Amino acid sequence: MTGSEAGSRNPMTSIVSWNIQYGKAADGRIDLARIRQALEAWSLADVICFQEVSDGFGDLGPGAEDDQPGLITGLFPEYRPVFRPAIEWRSASGRMRRFGNMILSRLPVLEITSHMLPRPADAEVKHMRRQVLEVVVESGAGPLRVATTHLEYYSPTQRAAQVGRLLELVKEWEEEAARPAMAGLATYEARPRPIGSVLCGDFNFVPDDDAYGRIVAARDEGRLFDAWPLVDAGRPHRPTCGLFDRKQWPQGPHARDFFFVCRELAPAVAALETQTETDASDHQPVRLRLRHARSGYRMV
Repeated sequence: MTGSEAGSRNPMTSIVSWNIQYGKAADGRIDLARIRQALEAWSLADVICFQEVSDGFGDLGPGAEDDQPGLITGLFPEYRPVFRPAIEWRSASGRMRRFGNMILSRLPVLEITSHMLPRPADAEVKHMRRQVLEVVVESGAGPLRVATTHLEYYSPTQRAAQVGRLLELVKEWEEEAARPAMAGLATYEARPRPIGSVLCGDFNFVPDDDAYGRIVAARDEGRLFDAWPLVDAGRPHRPTCGLFDRKQWPQGPHARDFFFVCRELAPAVAALETQTETDASDHQPVRLRLRHARSGYRMV
């Protein structure tokens, strides 16, 4: 069955987000095969969004120097791989080193965009370049935008600026849908207009953080809904981090990985699940399920 056929017959679209920590498990070993095994045991999603994919960074541990985008492509042969590094530089040895986000899709990929996030000067802490990787896929309800990100951990200043840029992106997506560009030939040809947007990843904030509140409270900047309260209102977020690795996360289990959806997709959120059994990373995989009908998602 082709990706198009699977998308048209399945009444749900499933998306997984997982910070895989370049395959480093709770036992300290880097093993990307365990990533595949954990997701396969859980049932593979239509779209998989990974954060922290490495190539050439052997100082992170044995295995992080490998071409992980290539290895992941081999481990998931039924998916179309999309890798875009946030970091790409030449090492002292002359090798290009890359680190960033990766999306795998069993659905047809219609468009790919990478957005670099702001990195205002902050000499007080270490920090690194961050990005948003965006694809438009052909779901059973029509073209669907899926974007994944990994915000700055050490610098609250940069994380705040990056949240601001995320909200600007959402507003741009909304305005583009309302007022599409004039079509032309070649590079100006008309592109499919997504029926809605999903933003997921490791946001490096917790639900009581001001940055989280700014996202869910935004109106004029671009509205996003946290998928968790849509399916389990009134209950605390399930932990997505710190379940097994207490050395990195002495605070214990907590949530810092989220799925946010646009206004149009809010009624389509059917489930949000966290896989809490695997210790293949310091984070847990999170899966969103969107219901859809032949006519597309319902509007709110």
